[in-house]
Amino acid sequence: MALATMLVVTTLLIVSAPSTMAKTAETLPPAPSPGPEFVNLTELLTNAGPFHTFLKYLTQTQVLQTFQDQANNTVQGITIFVPKDSAFSSLKKPSLSNITQDQLKTLLLYHAFPKYYSFTDFKNLSNSNPVSTFAGGQNTLNVTDASGLIRVNSGWSNPKISSSVYSAYPAAVYQIDSVLIPAAIFGTAPPLPPALAPAPTPVSDLTPPSDLAPSVNNLAPKSSGSANTASPSASNVISIGVFSYLAAAISACLMLVL
Repeated sequence: MALATMLVVTTLLIVSAPSTMAKTAETLPPAPSPGPEFVNLTELLTNAGPFHTFLKYLTQTQVLQTFQDQANNTVQGITIFVPKDSAFSSLKKPSLSNITQDQLKTLLLYHAFPKYYSFTDFKNLSNSNPVSTFAGGQNTLNVTDASGLIRVNSGWSNPKISSSVYSAYPAAVYQIDSVLIPAAIFGTAPPLPPALAPAPTPVSDLTPPSDLAPSVNNLAPKSSGSANTASPSASNVISIGVFSYLAAAISACLMLVL
């Protein structure tokens, strides 16, 4: 009897096992999706291009760690505009040599948006100007999109995005050819010098061409030509008069002699 009971129980367990396992599988939570790849900004800026000056300033002011945390520890991500080394070396006005460490930090924070933007996002972003930067406050940038040519205007400069160094959520790094200068530190950009007035036209250039100038011969009085042509006729008249006088004198003498 005991043996028969055990066989019945075993059979029931075997029959119910698949349904029990299926229900258990249905109640398990889905596997988590892989998280975004860790972004090492130091390695990226060291290997991606001539960004040594920008990386040096980021490290010096500890802004690098701020950007690193924003990229890897937030949902929003980060977008960074990185000037090339030549952009810093060619910067004459304003000079960065006399600014404080806090001002330098603000300038660096001004080169980033506290959100990830892919290249295609800039088309819609241009409709939301001005765009807040990591520097906060009135340190904003204006983004323009002209048929795919993206520019970032700070007031002092209006560089275009010349290349995409890295763009994969949660971080986007774009290369620019000028340093972005915040007006909060340096004030508004000086006005452009007025355009030079065109030089006056030399007097010699106002003289009509030789083929249009009146001929000297045409300006000379006609009488001179007439006098020259009339002089042979006058001499002939004088010669005839003298000859007639001599003939008359000879005839008179002959009549006296006879």
